[in-house]
Amino acid sequence: MSRPLMTVIVLCFGGMTVSLTQTLVVPIQGQLPTLLGTSPSNAGWVVTITLLAGAVSMVISGRLGDLLGKQRVLVATSSLLVLGSVISAMSDSLAPMLVGRTLQGFALGFIPVGIALVREVTPPEMANTAIAAMSATLGVGGAIGLPLSAFVAQTFDWHAIFWMGAVLSLLMAAGVVLLVPHLNDHAGGSLDLVGAVGLTVGLVATLIGVSKANAWGWTSGRTLGSFLGGIAVLVVWGYYQLRREEPLVNLRVTASRPVLLTNIAAIAIGFGMMAQSIVIPQLLQLPTATGFGLGQSLLAAGLWMAPGGLMMMAFSPVSGRLMTVIGPKRTLMVGAAVLGLGYLTAFFLMDAPWQLLIASSIAAAGVGIGYGAMPALIMGNVEPREAGAAVGINALMRSIGTTSAAAIMVTVLTSSTTDFGGTSIPTEGAYQLCFLIGAIAAFIGVGLTALVPHVHARAAEAEVVELAQAPA
Repeated sequence: MSRPLMTVIVLCFGGMTVSLTQTLVVPIQGQLPTLLGTSPSNAGWVVTITLLAGAVSMVISGRLGDLLGKQRVLVATSSLLVLGSVISAMSDSLAPMLVGRTLQGFALGFIPVGIALVREVTPPEMANTAIAAMSATLGVGGAIGLPLSAFVAQTFDWHAIFWMGAVLSLLMAAGVVLLVPHLNDHAGGSLDLVGAVGLTVGLVATLIGVSKANAWGWTSGRTLGSFLGGIAVLVVWGYYQLRREEPLVNLRVTASRPVLLTNIAAIAIGFGMMAQSIVIPQLLQLPTATGFGLGQSLLAAGLWMAPGGLMMMAFSPVSGRLMTVIGPKRTLMVGAAVLGLGYLTAFFLMDAPWQLLIASSIAAAGVGIGYGAMPALIMGNVEPREAGAAVGINALMRSIGTTSAAAIMVTVLTSSTTDFGGTSIPTEGAYQLCFLIGAIAAFIGVGLTALVPHVHARAAEAEVVELAQAPA
């Protein structure tokens, strides 16, 4: 097996492990208040804290990869995942669990750095397929993680799901240390610590406002204060970044038309990806007595969703081939269009689990095609020494899309309810509206991508090849 192929396999395994650990608590989310001896609102932070840590880490890790070398940062994020998994596995109360989940969230920085490194270590004919495969792991790990963690939680003590994560992350860390090459890809310089703190405060406040809006109320003082305060901090942070010689994020490059439009499209497509992950499992688990629920257990619902993750991985080589033939821009348009088609299929076919399986598989195929094209579009428009930070921003934009989807889908589902045995449940029309919104978001992504200027990436590819051949 060639060294580049082995590196890609290790990085893809790492990406799947990182994304899998983010979904470990989903099967036991409803039991967390009892398991950790805390209130339901406090237990909700076990999920939220990972989201916030990941959003911050993807940008900062990307920049550190550019400054210090990507392999070093991959080792660091892998180590954080091992430590976070072990702490979570040993936790029986809220505080240590939040520490462990925060560290697991920081490990999400592995994915954008890994994507940027893939471009450097693979030959040109292999690069597109490798990038697509690495990008797809963000969805594959989550799709596989749900039924796997549900099975482990039902079969063993609930701590076993975190021990499973610890074992996988330890294998991941060992693979990165032993098999991923350290290239001479560090640009030097220093990390903008003030910029990192400003970005952290702004992102955390904004994402808390979005993620907690349904619980707090969209017009409550806490929601508006958190959201608007976060935006204000980000505006000041942006002004500061523009005045720095070595900023955390080169906003002039980020604001260039190809990069900016690709990142806005990433929000729409990330929204589309997440919406089905929220809506379809709920619909599958509703009792059949409702007239439209499908009566599946949590484990069965996860198994019905699992093929979607396999479809993402199966279509990543298709994405790589399409990028070679028609370019990353048109490939992203195709992926977003297929994602939208999956939602339209769900809108018309939601009467049986197999119908939702078809719909989710179509949508997942779209994600598998489109997710690989986004970083390729980004890297085709930035210098190699800024690739890590640029891909990190793109990953952040996808995260903002998924966070927004979670908040909006919950709002839609709770705004139109009916009584079922004394309990309010969403109406059938609410689920159909969610599918329609997901389709609209995906097709907006198609339109935004169509506005991205044509990428002339030959020169950039030559720079990457030259960099990859440089001695360590």
